[in-house]
Formats: sequence, C-alpha cells, structure tokens
Amino acid sequence: MYKVELATKLADRVYEYWISAPQVARHARAGQFIILRLHEKGERIPLTISAVKGDAVRVIFMAVGKTTQELAMLRPGDSISDVVGPLGKPSEIENYGTCCVIGGGVGIASTPLIAKELKAAGNHVIGIIGARSADLLILEDEMREICDDLYITTDDGSKGVHGFASDVLKKLLEERTIDRVWIIGPAIMMKVTSGVTVPYGVKTYVSLNPIMVDGTGMCGSCRVTVGKETKFACVDGPEFDAHQVDFNELMQRQRIYMGQEKVSLERFAEHRCRCGEGGGHHE
Repeated sequence: MYKVELATKLADRVYEYWISAPQVARHARAGQFIILRLHEKGERIPLTISAVKGDAVRVIFMAVGKTTQELAMLRPGDSISDVVGPLGKPSEIENYGTCCVIGGGVGIASTPLIAKELKAAGNHVIGIIGARSADLLILEDEMREICDDLYITTDDGSKGVHGFASDVLKKLLEERTIDRVWIIGPAIMMKVTSGVTVPYGVKTYVSLNPIMVDGTGMCGSCRVTVGKETKFACVDGPEFDAHQVDFNELMQRQRIYMGQEKVSLERFAEHRCRCGEGGGHHE
C-alpha cells in the first residue's frame, strides 16, 4: 500500500497529492509517469510525475472522471493499493542552449521537473504557463523560481498576457533563438502551439496522453501515429517529436470511450448518494 502524505486543492477540481513511493522516487526522471490503482476493483490510470521529494512523488490531476473523483476523496494517511513506475522514457535533457517549457492547464504539472533538469544541464530556461483564467493557474511560484524567464497567459486576460501560450512563443521566436521546446497540455493546445515552431525548424517535444491501460506496451490501447508509424506512448514515449504526431487521430482516440466514461461516472455518483457521501474532502 502507498500512503498519501499530503493532499491539497490547487484550483477548481485540481488536486496536488504527495504519495509515498520510495522505489519510484529513487529512479524518477523528468517526463516519466506512474500508473496507480486505488483498490482491487479500481481501474489503472496514468499520472505524470510532477516532482520528487525524499521517498515521495507528486502528482497533480483534475477530478473529471470516476477514478479521479474517487482519488480526490482521499485524505492524508489514506492508502492507494498500487503505484507502478517510473514508466515511459525520460525527457531528452542535454545542454542545448535556450529551451522553452510550455504548460497548459493541468499540463503545467509536468513542467517543473523538466525545467529543473534542463536548468541543471546548463540551459537558459524560459517557462510559459497558461490557463483559461487566473483562478485555474497552478505552480506559478514554483516555475518562477526554476525558470530564468516566466510568462503567464490566460484565455480571458485575467492574468498575464491575454491570449494563448502559442502567441507568446511566436513572439519569442521572432525576437531570439530558441533551441528546444517542450509543450504539455490538452491535445488541441499541443497541436496549435507546436505548429508555431515549424517555420523556425525548432525541435519540439510534446507529452502525449492517449488512453492507457497497462503501461508496459502489451495492451496497445495507447497507440499513436508518429512519423506515419505506430508507436506506443507508454514505452516509446510519452514524449515525441511534435512535428511528427498525428494529433487528429490522437484526439479521435481520446474520445472513443466517452459514453462508457459517462455511465461509469453516473453510477459512481449514484453510489455515493446511496451511501450518503457528500462532496470531496477538500471542498
């Protein structure tokens, strides 16, 4: 069993958990993830490793589906049945020169570890983090501490630049040389933002989040098309060359079980009502 050491609500439906998992913490690198299962009858879900401290790893997630809502109900001291990791290939960290790390929404969770390792490798690190509005922005202080420069964007203009991360990236590319770019966020955001770097020929990485089951390459559910070849995000990724990814296929496959996910969530809500349970403990 893996104990929840700390549980904090960062924004609406967005939670930060520190989980004691010594074997993961010892080996975790930027870009990697864990798969956890809450209990024997629970589903397996992948979550990016956002940070490591001692024997604990941090995950940040949005409570959207049945399992993430159930996870959001755990309190410090509660246990998770299974935590497997670190999984996936680490980010390709070298001393490139100037690197830009971009996070959108909950995808910001992946940015500190990448930025930290890039900084340690001797790079000048520019961070761009964006959300729909200021109250949904996470990890601003942490990223400001790590990065040499940090830009904030909000869709509604409530904080920082009124617009998108792609707008800031385009302006930066016009003004200076950027050697590598990392983008983590919703698929459509990664598609649009990575498109900005194409004319400049800047190597750009995206961390893909397809449906995933076992995390070891056996089930095939996380398959994605990269450079017209089939890859498995769990073992070949999750980071890939953004300019080679078939984002349209990725987004289509992400929606394949929406009907079943809706039914599962409704049944979970009904069960909680019957048991007399209220909202999550962080509310």
